[in-house]
Amino acid sequence: MDKVIIFDTTLRDGEQAAGGTLNVQEKLEIASRLEKLGVDIIEAGFPASSPGDFEAVSLISKEIKNSVICALTHANFKAVDRAWEAIKGAAHPRIHIFLSASDIHLIHQLKKSRDEIMKMACDTVARAKGYTGDIEFSPMDASRTEPQYLYQILEAVIDAGATTVNIPDTVGYSVPEEFGGLIEGIFKNVKNIEKAVISVHCHNDLGLAVANSLEAVRRGARQVECTINGIGERAGNASLEEIVMAIRTRKDLYDLTTGIDTRQIYRTSRLVSDLTGFLVQPNKAIVGANAFSHESGIHQDGVIKMPITYEIIDPRTVGVPSSSLVLGKLSGRHAFKQRLSELGYSLEDEDLNRAFTAFKELADKKKDITNRDIESLVAEEQRTVSEEYHLKRIQVTCGDKGVPTAAVRLIGPDGKTIEDAALGTGPIDALYKAINRIVKVPNSLTEFTVKSVTEGIDAIGEVLIRIESDGVTYTGRGADTDIIVSSAKAYINALNRLIAATGEVS
Repeated sequence: MDKVIIFDTTLRDGEQAAGGTLNVQEKLEIASRLEKLGVDIIEAGFPASSPGDFEAVSLISKEIKNSVICALTHANFKAVDRAWEAIKGAAHPRIHIFLSASDIHLIHQLKKSRDEIMKMACDTVARAKGYTGDIEFSPMDASRTEPQYLYQILEAVIDAGATTVNIPDTVGYSVPEEFGGLIEGIFKNVKNIEKAVISVHCHNDLGLAVANSLEAVRRGARQVECTINGIGERAGNASLEEIVMAIRTRKDLYDLTTGIDTRQIYRTSRLVSDLTGFLVQPNKAIVGANAFSHESGIHQDGVIKMPITYEIIDPRTVGVPSSSLVLGKLSGRHAFKQRLSELGYSLEDEDLNRAFTAFKELADKKKDITNRDIESLVAEEQRTVSEEYHLKRIQVTCGDKGVPTAAVRLIGPDGKTIEDAALGTGPIDALYKAINRIVKVPNSLTEFTVKSVTEGIDAIGEVLIRIESDGVTYTGRGADTDIIVSSAKAYINALNRLIAATGEVS
């Protein structure tokens, strides 16, 4: 094969990142974007884990037509049956069974023998095979599993019907030479390996997830499991954008291709960042704010003369517009729509009208509007489309001699205006107390972060918060040139997510 299959697990492993909870509609939005990106396989979730995950996987299965939709399952019949129920409506369904294989896991966690694990693996693969011909099996903690036993279990599950065998570096323990050797050993020692695709799923605990994945590809693996922005459990997963662009940029080394439309990478990255609340670090490869920025005079001189001197990737190939056109209050609808298109947004007329109105309001406050301002503005508009509670107006007074006071006016679920006021230790505290008097949903604030979207005193301030209710974390984001307003928007956003997930409305 000259193609590497891209298996995206943003909606499953990515969502396992602490604080990364997504609701059903947000998962569908990301899945639709992944389909547009050209992802071969979307691991939509873990149906047996919760009713919400089952609902999300079912909905995605019905709506997505081009990508394979995969459901993860434990190695037991009930979970396998549940997985199939969730994905049976998919145009291209896959069942993905995982089961620990290392002695560390068998002895200390599962307390089962190797023979028992072997039987569980084969029995559940055979069960899944009764539903669909596309079966993936993962011997969890494969990189710490005794190689001979790993070979045996892989051969057995392929005989039972597995068409893809995934080799997970579950705890990010391997280094490239070692992991590549493991893949090579599988090719040499698993007799029926030609009947299955070898996949890899690497974690980033030592910062080697991408390096390990690429080495595995070089040694013959032809499916890579990864996530947008590298999000996931603990230190995260191999980053999809880094894997794809490494293969594309270094064709001289890999002589391989993927089916990814790289022009959609940046937009997909921003969407996942916005919905999960996980900011992309500025120096992140491919999609970071500084990925195509040059401050050194020597570098700037080289890039001006010939970009390839210091840029190995044309920013436009990953969806970062190179246009220097400045938008402001005199810019028209056409210029605004064109810039949205360059940034990867395609809005319906109603959404475009709303976004353009917000753009004009912002233009009255800021002289120049950057791409990041527009991304923040559109994201803010999308956050407010379907809300139980909508922020109508706030008024705050504070100072070193006065008592911080906040008055809030919200539009409630029934469309009626509700208002209240409160005192606090500071303006944000007063504001949140006033909102809580209206939206009576118990929660505790666990994180509050403010950052500037762009430079300058007139920059948009973006607030990210996380609240916790019954042990579940919900993320909220808000953006405005007034950080008090941003804070209110972020809190309302988080509360609306909580309400959507629990059905609690005061």
